[in-house]
Amino acid sequence: MAYTTDLIRNVALSGHGSTGKTSLLEHLLFSAGAIQKPETVESGKTVSDYAEEEIERKISVHAALAHAGVGDVKINFIDTPGSSDFIGDVILALRACESTIVLVDARSGVQIETIKIWRNLDTRGKPRMIYVSKMDEDRASFSGALADVKEKFKLAPAAVTIPMGEGAAFKGVIDVLNQKAYPVPAAHDQKETAAPVPAEYAEAVAEARAALCEAAADGDDELMDKYLSEGTLTQEEMVKGLAEALAGNRVVPAFAGSAIKNSGSAALLDFLAAIAPDPTKLVSEKAVAADGSEAMLAEEDSGPLAALVIKTQIDQFSGRLSYVKVIRGVLSADTEFLNVQENKKEKVGKLYSAQGKKLEEVHELHAGDVGILAKSPSLKTNETIAAPDQPVSFAPLRLPQPVHAVAITAVSKKEEDKLAELLHKAAEEDKTFSVRFDAETKETVISGMGELHLNIILDKIRHTQKIEVETRLPRIAYRETITKRQGGEHTHKKQTGGHGQYARVVMEVEPLPRGTGYQFENKVFGGAVSKGFIPGIEKGIHQAMEFGTIAGYPVVDVKSILTDGKEHAVDSSEMAFKIAARGAFRDACKNAGATLLEPVMRLAVFVDEKYLGDVMSDLSGRRGRISGQEPVGGGIVEIKAEVPQAELLRYSIDLKAMTSGTGGFEVEFDHYAPISGKIADDVTKAAAAFRIQEAEED
Repeated sequence: MAYTTDLIRNVALSGHGSTGKTSLLEHLLFSAGAIQKPETVESGKTVSDYAEEEIERKISVHAALAHAGVGDVKINFIDTPGSSDFIGDVILALRACESTIVLVDARSGVQIETIKIWRNLDTRGKPRMIYVSKMDEDRASFSGALADVKEKFKLAPAAVTIPMGEGAAFKGVIDVLNQKAYPVPAAHDQKETAAPVPAEYAEAVAEARAALCEAAADGDDELMDKYLSEGTLTQEEMVKGLAEALAGNRVVPAFAGSAIKNSGSAALLDFLAAIAPDPTKLVSEKAVAADGSEAMLAEEDSGPLAALVIKTQIDQFSGRLSYVKVIRGVLSADTEFLNVQENKKEKVGKLYSAQGKKLEEVHELHAGDVGILAKSPSLKTNETIAAPDQPVSFAPLRLPQPVHAVAITAVSKKEEDKLAELLHKAAEEDKTFSVRFDAETKETVISGMGELHLNIILDKIRHTQKIEVETRLPRIAYRETITKRQGGEHTHKKQTGGHGQYARVVMEVEPLPRGTGYQFENKVFGGAVSKGFIPGIEKGIHQAMEFGTIAGYPVVDVKSILTDGKEHAVDSSEMAFKIAARGAFRDACKNAGATLLEPVMRLAVFVDEKYLGDVMSDLSGRRGRISGQEPVGGGIVEIKAEVPQAELLRYSIDLKAMTSGTGGFEVEFDHYAPISGKIADDVTKAAAAFRIQEAEED
């Protein structure tokens, strides 16, 4: 490659599923000479969709890093998945890249994932560009797509390229900025060749160029003064103004094209090289130093090393691969660095640039660059690499909480340990996937961003490791409590020859405010129970609370008051008092209005306005309490509600069915609430059946 590491651009490719991100990247790499031939998604040979699960399903599942050279500029691309199930890899790309190309289908316009990505970019204040794809398809409309963007996001994109015809009449694009036409090549594996602008498009080009000139003037006060006085800018001034306006997020450039026909790639590459934000000229990351001070770091070679691990991949051939974004300084092979979070020093092994799965060894990665550090034993996603004598730490990726969970077991019990190892490995690679053992329900529970997300992880385990697994809805962690103050007592007496066992405990229980937990008070006077037996009594109460009094769920929010007792000079022991306390607590709770509690979740649902009524009606049917709704832009409404967890076990699947795959939601635990009647009876019966099943398995 002819480029140097002094000029870098980092660009994420994002958008709704099937908008053509992978195809666009393939033809950008081909047009820049980074690959010899562009491949189709159907062929299974594209640079960025190289994992078996991507080839089989013909969708992007993982963020993939690739790069190309335009003159002396290196452009790093990160191709991202289009499904919300893989939002984690989208977020790492948005974090690592200074700008994003958001693909919009020329037929469909703005779609739900477009809106989600746009909101994420707004939150980060990141520059973005629009690429209107599939201009050769029936019903394609460049102006219609841009009008939809304007309506949904309340801004007018500035067209850098415009199409020559649409649909079956699509003949290529015109680079308005550089005033060149690029007719569609005869075949998708032929590169575009510049040509003069056809006369019939002269008026459209003049109109688009005037709008582009105005957008460029917005990038600089001096340019705006000149534009207002003279009504135009020179070519150099337009390039300068657009670069500053884009870096300042004051303009959204728009492009037209058909990736599958390799049309629109050349002008886009030229724009990225000349105008896309330069990471070395930005102050882009907030860091916390070892002394607790905070500072914004510019991406420059001159300072001490600081880099963030944005992704971890564990490859069967290459081992652990840590994808890093170098924020400051230079990461060089064979030099020492500090893993700040682990406080461990390591020596850099091999460094790579990546062309999809193909690793290209490099000696160093400069500030602003994105690359791969191989075989670090300690590095994990979200950890910071720093110079040992000047440690700083970066904020972790802002990732959503998993929304879909299943309990999992291996069909063959002897493969349980191997399965657990593989699941934890998957969780290390993907921070939106989690695995935990729930000691209360005695289940291994895996959680992710949706059914597709979990299925792909489990299918990979089945195919590569030949481990068959079974999944089911996880059990709910119910709780028990009481509703009124009441007393109870129990005497434990046992004679077995020699020393016997004797203890009597008299106590009261009273309810505490929700979320308080547990309190204990000793009101025994006159030495009826020796102080040495009090710990045994508390242990007995804790045991009784753990095993419950109704359905075997833990008891919470209860105060236990020891009021009296009796001991024997010879036969009393801590064990005897523990057993007596256990019985006294159960006796008291049975008389104290024992009731079941269920976990209630705080839910935020994001849906298109046309699905609002159906979704709200469904939430009411799930015993949900809707607390409000508000528009969030782009025709999307956020519904806020509190819903019992038991009603949400399949919600990620059901919501997609209700909204044609467009709805999304966020969920987190809020509180426990009492249940009664048939719902409580069903929970109790299910708990009894589970205990019988456990006993049979044992």
